[in-house]
Amino acid sequence: MIENINGKHETVHFKEHNAIKMYLNDEFEDYPEHWHTPVEIIFPIENHYMVSCGNVDYHLKEEDILLITPGTLHRISAPKSGMRIIFQVDLSFLNRFQDIDSAISMLAPAKIITPGTMPSIYEDAKKLILEIQRECLEAAPLCDALAFAKIAEFFVLLGRECLCNNLLFDVAPTKHQEYTEKFLNICDYISAHCAEDLTLDDIAGRAGFSKYHFSRLFKQFTGETFYKFLNTKRIAYAQNLLIDPGLSITEIAYLSGFNSISSFVRMFKALTAYTPTAYRQLYHS
Repeated sequence: MIENINGKHETVHFKEHNAIKMYLNDEFEDYPEHWHTPVEIIFPIENHYMVSCGNVDYHLKEEDILLITPGTLHRISAPKSGMRIIFQVDLSFLNRFQDIDSAISMLAPAKIITPGTMPSIYEDAKKLILEIQRECLEAAPLCDALAFAKIAEFFVLLGRECLCNNLLFDVAPTKHQEYTEKFLNICDYISAHCAEDLTLDDIAGRAGFSKYHFSRLFKQFTGETFYKFLNTKRIAYAQNLLIDPGLSITEIAYLSGFNSISSFVRMFKALTAYTPTAYRQLYHS
């Protein structure tokens, strides 16, 4: 299934004007640790499948759905027999829509959708997966466009479940929608400006809250403190820069918003379990 790999980086080639590759995969083959820019969706239809993302192992049963976000190192172990649907999708088209980047980043590094983990959306998500498969297999007019439209619907469904339905803002119910939109915008802003000198006071003021009230609401929304969220974005930004061998570790530290090489290395290892040098070697080994 892996067509072109250099080190640990898999290059996915899409057909012209198409942003989805689908595989009906029945290979008895393990895939080594690798990463790619497209998102990946795995849906076993016969037998189990095991996928490891970082330090987390996902033991997929039949009709479980696993989404792996872009840039995530993962490896796959296959049983001696079985079948699974695998999609690789270029989501760059969706990035023009407000909130999509924040929604996808909150799914990182992977999200599993089962009747137990997400009962309210599982059946709809499964139906979309099967509809996308059908459109990819058919040669009907506009089948590619319809398949991608259903991919977009899949992400809206999953994004709303993760961003809205499980929110526990400590505010009146009438304020939930307002606060959801406000904090989505704040997360988008942090993502876009993470390499800049952002402070809790500045972002709280931008949101219109005191820093203490903002900190509490931000933790309720993201599950993380402001600085943990900011540093996670900075490290993700640094991970992309580390792919370029022409940039030194020191340059990457400052380009990613860190004030010292020591704080960068410490935070990078805390969030990835690798030093920046060791992480770079993963992609160029």
